Amino acid sequence: MLNLSLLKEDESYTFRSYFEMPYEPEEILAQFSYRLEIGEWTWPVAPALPQTPALKNRIRQLLPLVSLTSETARRELLVAPVLTEVALHCRVPLRLEYPLMVNNWLKGSLDYLLRGKNILLVVEAKKDDLTRAFVQMAVEMIALAQVEPQAQIYGAVTIGSIWQFGQILGDPRTIRQDLTLYRVPEDLESVAGILTAMVGDPSQP
Repeated sequence: MLNLSLLKEDESYTFRSYFEMPYEPEEILAQFSYRLEIGEWTWPVAPALPQTPALKNRIRQLLPLVSLTSETARRELLVAPVLTEVALHCRVPLRLEYPLMVNNWLKGSLDYLLRGKNILLVVEAKKDDLTRAFVQMAVEMIALAQVEPQAQIYGAVTIGSIWQFGQILGDPRTIRQDLTLYRVPEDLESVAGILTAMVGDPSQP
């Protein structure tokens, strides 16, 4: 990997800018002194939510009836229903289009942010291109880590029908990207279980 200076000191970049950059993911993250670690990671998984079977059935019935050609459609019909169920079950705040300003290189809006007990989970939803979406989400995790350095921070990217998870570590400064892709509705129990375990209070049964 070349040690390039991709970002200009006098220019401003939003989180969306990193989705649109043509550079390799590890090159972009290196600008913030983070390395990318790709592998098959094991995530905590909570028991299935009581609402999951009904939600899974509703999504199955809905998919033949709707067009998912836009990012908005995927977010409203496939992503938001899953996250709202998780937020309700865990009783944690869910923020949509959450504004975050750290500096001129780290600013913009997070699609979704769930806040658990000393835990943050950022979710980036796109119409396509999970690879570029993961880069944007990773930069969003970097921004959150600067604002709340003591928090444990997870991330997820999704195009609605597919989910991928990640995590930021502080020592060494690492972004973990999971190779496993989860499909919805087929793997909805796993997706909801991972999201619930990430933001749920571990002291609660």
